Amino acid sequence: MTRLELEHKILMIVGQHPGIITDKGFTEAGLCLERATNGTILEFLADSNHSSPSLQQGVVWGRRITEAVQPIHAKRVIHCNIQPTNILVDEELHLKLADFQGRYLSEDGEVIFDGRSSEPCRYFCPRDDECEASFSTDLFALGSTIYFIMTGHEVFPDIAYEEVGWDEKVRSRFAAGIFPEDSHACVHITQRCWRQQYSSADEALRDMRTIEQELI
Repeated sequence: MTRLELEHKILMIVGQHPGIITDKGFTEAGLCLERATNGTILEFLADSNHSSPSLQQGVVWGRRITEAVQPIHAKRVIHCNIQPTNILVDEELHLKLADFQGRYLSEDGEVIFDGRSSEPCRYFCPRDDECEASFSTDLFALGSTIYFIMTGHEVFPDIAYEEVGWDEKVRSRFAAGIFPEDSHACVHITQRCWRQQYSSADEALRDMRTIEQELI
């Protein structure tokens, strides 16, 4: 099975959701997906032609991407690569989780499909077996993604990509339980994601909705 065929199968399992990229069909030409005219959230926030999102917009985006994670976990799908480059922005500025090349589990937790996808180190939860993935590792990556949305930069901006051994420095901090402490509206949620204090995406979503309500 090719990676695109796997993505098609997983998207069919997940089904349609407003926060998940729509699968429009698989043909001989490949996988046809919904078009998101504003590119990725990484590109969107880096584009100087776009104004910085308001506090409320950032929280709404954080809630919407958490809403996208909740149903895929309910369908026993582990995304395995939640990060800003895999979150698309449509013309109405709605976020769409994309790039479904992770894992699909049986009811017993056995891996049925595995696209062998994995997060880059700023979104990667430290674990003994780097080939393993779980709902908790997805939530860790979600924490780094919400952090990016709320602050406009990735974790540990003091560690530049140009530095020799930058990836090991990031991994070492995470492994030592050292997490960003920037103040932002969702800091409680990002910290709980990184510290693996959520037992499910439902809990993270509940907290995101609470913060959103407090801003109204």
